[in-house]
Amino acid sequence: MVIFAYMILIEIQNAAFLPDAIKQFDYRLFSKMNGQWHNAFFDIFLPYIREPAVWVPFYFFLAVFATINFKIRGWLWVLFLIINVMLSDYVSSTLIKENFIRLRPCHDPLLVGNIRVLVSYCPVSSSFTSSHAANHFAAAMFIFTTFRKAISPKWAFLFLWAFAISYAQVYVGVHFPFDIFSGAIVGIITGSIPAIIFNKKIGLEMPQ
Repeated sequence: MVIFAYMILIEIQNAAFLPDAIKQFDYRLFSKMNGQWHNAFFDIFLPYIREPAVWVPFYFFLAVFATINFKIRGWLWVLFLIINVMLSDYVSSTLIKENFIRLRPCHDPLLVGNIRVLVSYCPVSSSFTSSHAANHFAAAMFIFTTFRKAISPKWAFLFLWAFAISYAQVYVGVHFPFDIFSGAIVGIITGSIPAIIFNKKIGLEMPQ
């Protein structure tokens, strides 16, 4: 009985903070991204790239790369990167998700029978904002900002990496597009703060 009452309360509160125009547009775009713009390759590839088994080794490689090439500055860079992701995750998962309730598409009664869920588990946490988007865009912002002058501006490709992982969240049915967009904004903002501080106070320089 308590659980039933809680679910009713959640449905009443569902995305009440969003204007109807945004919600309607979000539903339409979600239906296209999840239900129309799909193919056999994406059905295999996109659920896969959102898994930690894919992106953890990549970030680990970057940590090793930084410590080998930049020595003590590289170790400090890794520390700032970790702080950066912790900050974005806290803002998205705690400050926002716990105060702005939105059912995930895979739990939304309005989408029953009209959604492709390509994951075995649908999280029960609020859909707004996407922490995947916040964390990966924060990492992309931090890495690009700190690597741009020291190595190459071509590290901007990381934003495509973050976008692909974020897009996958909509494709598999666990987030709405606006959740992704908002998460990306959170990530870019929270990722720029430690990056600016790092560049001003420490910075990366190749050892002579």
